[in-house]
Amino acid sequence: MLTSLTFQELKRSLFFFLIDAVILIISFYFLIYLKFNNIKIVTAIDTTTFSFLMLWLIISAVTGKYNKKNTVSYRDFLFNTAFSNLVILGFTLILIRISKPFVSFRFVILYSIFLATIMELVFGYFYVMIVKAMKSPFLPESYNNGQATGRVSAHFKEQEDQITIEEKELLVEYESLIDLNAIIIEETDQDTFNFIKDYFAPRKIDTLIISTTTVFNLYNQPRPKYEVIINLKRINDIQYINKFFEAVNSKLNYGGLFIDWVETYSQRKERILKKYPWGLNYLIYTLDFIVKRVFPKLKLTKKLYFFITRGNNRVLSKAETFGRLYSCGFEIVQEKFINNRLFFVFRKIKEPLFDYHPTYGPVVKLQRIGKNGQIIGVYKMRTMHAYSEYLQDYVYKKHNLQEGGKFKNDFRITTLGKIFRALWIDELPMLINVFFLRDLKIVGVRPLSKHYFSLYSEELQQKRIKWKPGLIPPFYAQNPTPKTLDEIQENEMRYLTEYEKSPFLTDLRYFFKAFYNIIFHKARSK
Repeated sequence: MLTSLTFQELKRSLFFFLIDAVILIISFYFLIYLKFNNIKIVTAIDTTTFSFLMLWLIISAVTGKYNKKNTVSYRDFLFNTAFSNLVILGFTLILIRISKPFVSFRFVILYSIFLATIMELVFGYFYVMIVKAMKSPFLPESYNNGQATGRVSAHFKEQEDQITIEEKELLVEYESLIDLNAIIIEETDQDTFNFIKDYFAPRKIDTLIISTTTVFNLYNQPRPKYEVIINLKRINDIQYINKFFEAVNSKLNYGGLFIDWVETYSQRKERILKKYPWGLNYLIYTLDFIVKRVFPKLKLTKKLYFFITRGNNRVLSKAETFGRLYSCGFEIVQEKFINNRLFFVFRKIKEPLFDYHPTYGPVVKLQRIGKNGQIIGVYKMRTMHAYSEYLQDYVYKKHNLQEGGKFKNDFRITTLGKIFRALWIDELPMLINVFFLRDLKIVGVRPLSKHYFSLYSEELQQKRIKWKPGLIPPFYAQNPTPKTLDEIQENEMRYLTEYEKSPFLTDLRYFFKAFYNIIFHKARSK
């Protein structure tokens, strides 16, 4: 929950604010003197200095650079500083284009940003080292990390071993007086508690309630299995999400429930746009989108992103979240948006798949059923969120099919994906399958996933796997194009029957018919 700043937090923020101001002023005037070697010029640019200083401090405060916790990691410090200073750089470049004083001293201003950033990172390194050195050895590690894990230090463990049986009984009686419901409400809110209360009994020993982002805190529990596991921390801050879900799976009995929550990318966008002033909000959102949504999915930047952020505060879609859960052996029970957060209840139905090669990049390799029923890898441009391939059964059961045989209200498709599909850009990588791998041909029935293939009649399934699938499906040759699954199956059965009699002439005829309908009748896959 969002809370107001405490006095200690306010003092800490003010401390970083003053340090940052000193660093910037030193950087600015050092470069002025280095560039001009003239004290009069230094004195004459007070207005520019003040404007630049105010711009720096305001943006730093708005982007949260000064909101440091008691204990910080240097990676978090580095990321927060770099993100804030990139926003400053963006606004500075705009001012250099429109403001004459900023144009005159653009060399000094731009190099000041660079020099001040270096000095901030050096200061931050020593600050983090000092904070870590001052951490009390008598406090549990979980307390110092700000996580409610229930672990105790060796010092307290030694004392606990010396407790008598009578004292332990008194301790159990004391713990029973703790209002667990109130603790959950304090950690989350009343609406959240109202959502999850129907799924657990606070005093049952087969219910585990935690607030953690680490796998260790799941495995380090007294019972081997539970019926319900509730995690109050959002999964956006978990570094190895699938490993975490796999650990939850291993600690649940079959049919056991897992409850957690996620801030989806659309909720994140709404929060950022509301939080910052107009203009600045869209700039911050754009940078946030690039750094936290694009970088983790590109091979060149993925390792750097996770090195800096350790997966903290990452951007996740609903499709990716649910897809990861389905791949880890769960199925959906309930989902609900509460205070701009998506809470979910999943049930364990099987062991995790342990898929080490999920479709995560801009070009994906999808598993499809090919000739003789063999699984082939079909290349396409990504049009869906990551891990969406695990949600076909979920989407079908929830929304069924629309006209054209596609899934209705398919939330898995991205905004860019809709554009790619409209322009057929997503189909271009399939030419690799046609000309190089030769497991597709130009005209033929579409290569289907296992789930979609299961929706077909057995007769058509057997007829389909006799031949290679194709890039251009036969229903494009029909005007109007088939709208229902039954009509599509009828169209494919007719094509395959004709193809068996005359393969080359059938494909040639269907190719030109499809080409004509696409160009002149604007035939499209709905």
